[in-house]
Amino acid sequence: MFRRVLIANRGEVAVRIARTLRAMGVSVAALYSDADRGARHVREADVAAHIGPSPAAASYLDLDAVLDAAERLGADALHPGYGFLSENPDFAGACRARGIAFIGPSAASMRAMADKVEAKRRVGLAGVPTLAGLALEDDSEASWRAAAEAIGFPLLVKPSAGGGGKGMHVARDLDELARTVPVAAREAGAAFGDPRLFAERYLGRTRHIEVQVLGDAFGHLIHLGERECTLQRRHQKVIEECPTTGLAPGLREGLLEAALRAARAVDYESLGTVEFLVPADGEDEFYFIEMNTRLQVEHPVTEWVTGLDLVEEQVRVAAGEPLRLDQGDVVLRGHAIEARLYAEDPGRSFLPTSGTLTHVHEPERVGVRVDSWIEAGATVTTYYDPLLAKVVAHGDDRAEALRRLGGALRATRVSGLTTNLAYLRRLLERPEVVEGRLDTGLLDRVTDEVAHEALEGVDRPLAAVAYALATLARAGGADPVWSARGAFRPGGAALEVVRVEVDATPLEIAVRGTYEAAEVSVRAPGHDEPLLGPVAVRARAEDAGEGATGHLLEVGGVAHHVVIAGGPGASEVWVDGGVAAVAPAPRGAGGRTRATGDPTLATELVSPLPGTVTQVRCSAGDAVRDGEVLVVVEAMKMEHPVLAPRDARVAAVLVTPGDLVASGQGLVELGAPEGADA
Repeated sequence: MFRRVLIANRGEVAVRIARTLRAMGVSVAALYSDADRGARHVREADVAAHIGPSPAAASYLDLDAVLDAAERLGADALHPGYGFLSENPDFAGACRARGIAFIGPSAASMRAMADKVEAKRRVGLAGVPTLAGLALEDDSEASWRAAAEAIGFPLLVKPSAGGGGKGMHVARDLDELARTVPVAAREAGAAFGDPRLFAERYLGRTRHIEVQVLGDAFGHLIHLGERECTLQRRHQKVIEECPTTGLAPGLREGLLEAALRAARAVDYESLGTVEFLVPADGEDEFYFIEMNTRLQVEHPVTEWVTGLDLVEEQVRVAAGEPLRLDQGDVVLRGHAIEARLYAEDPGRSFLPTSGTLTHVHEPERVGVRVDSWIEAGATVTTYYDPLLAKVVAHGDDRAEALRRLGGALRATRVSGLTTNLAYLRRLLERPEVVEGRLDTGLLDRVTDEVAHEALEGVDRPLAAVAYALATLARAGGADPVWSARGAFRPGGAALEVVRVEVDATPLEIAVRGTYEAAEVSVRAPGHDEPLLGPVAVRARAEDAGEGATGHLLEVGGVAHHVVIAGGPGASEVWVDGGVAAVAPAPRGAGGRTRATGDPTLATELVSPLPGTVTQVRCSAGDAVRDGEVLVVVEAMKMEHPVLAPRDARVAAVLVTPGDLVASGQGLVELGAPEGADA
């Protein structure tokens, strides 16, 4: 067995791999960039090495820097995790050339599967059905036109060197393909250090089903069941489960056998995943799309139902041990479902978010597992993938697993930035999800509705009451907004009116009494009819963990658990699992009037998120059209175009390519519409 393993990764996967290595008695070595100094995966390692600046291309994707660090730290093996260099055959070969064991398949197997054309040829010869596909020589017009002529529309453009949904785009005509290819190439380069692309036939309504395989150096190869990965948004998996449900008779067996044939076609050893598309209304039709030659993000659902530690099996195979089980030993017990918690804003088209976490609470429940890297005080940057954690639940059947996962998500709290947590909870309640009526286009059809439901799901008046009571009851306090606490003086019965903004909506809370017993009403300024009350409210303090205060509020005889994360100013208030942003209204005002105005009159375009400007497509004096892309901002390996909101003439360009910009920072100033009177 290895003495020390370097984890060539960061975040959640690095923390998860380290957990297994420690349990095996293997020393853990870690890497960190400038942005990850002091990160959890670094603190929990035995030794760690700095490898460069924050951008992935200058640190985690720098092959030589990673290998130099491995030698410096005395590692005799390296685990690549997923993403970054995990599917780079040159990296695997370079590890072994330096005498460092690579915990993964051979470079030859990786290279065969990394070349999408060669992979399809090999598995096709092995009798596995494939989709028509073609590698793009480059991002030139001649190359993508050749692909369109050979395959036809619609087609899917995706990176040759990696998976995980990054850099994948659907093109339905030549114009869309012309726009798609350069974007996909840049995203592939940012995510995997390799801009090469592959195009293949795009099917309509499908399910995405993958099979976990495990092989050793002695020719033993088994499968560990299949996973349902159909619930995807922008080709990024959101919910995964094991096993699948509702497959036609014989189809499951066909998929499992095809996965083994595909792996044998490249003499595969180690842990790997063979991915298929299955037409949603098909009885026995399926197509190989790719093989991921690494640990998958969704591996915990397979671990739950098989009882295996897949990282441990990976490490043992790399150490030269034979498999410890045969196919007959693999028994799937119960059902497991995983939800991916991302730093993203469902209310703003799922744009990545960043910031410092002020409060984190992860549930500890029977049948629930959380793989995470986050903690209070951790900073989420725009340099890396926005995955924060994976919440996984197991049950005797799918219904029980769904219930447990829903309960775990309601008990999860992350404050300091916007996440998709409420969206995940609402998604799991959709009848299509509950009933298992899934296809890869489902989220595209329902996401806007689910996101809206998530935004409206919190009890804002109750959040305002909790905030007001907690703030007024705070002893001392330097915040001048709350310097007068007349309603809470001993024996006092005066009426106190607290003015706040809840999710940018002004509210007034009238309080008479004390924190422990009060009469409360909530109304919108200028409206006589209250949104809540008058109603009797009793409060009691509860423990809520670091960075937060807990309160049990009994309102009208119904108890609610409330957690407030933040200080006397802006806070996040969690009520019955929902969250609202609450802040004091400006002093001397009955709430702030937020003039949204007419978006067509905007004179300054601002960045929708913090990131790096990669393209500026306009200059001062240019006439631009409504919907035209003016600036492109890259964050978390994805490009985000900023569009002209109307026909206009550019008055000024405020940024240049390479600039780092904050959310809300000005990018372009627009003048009067073309032809308008001066």
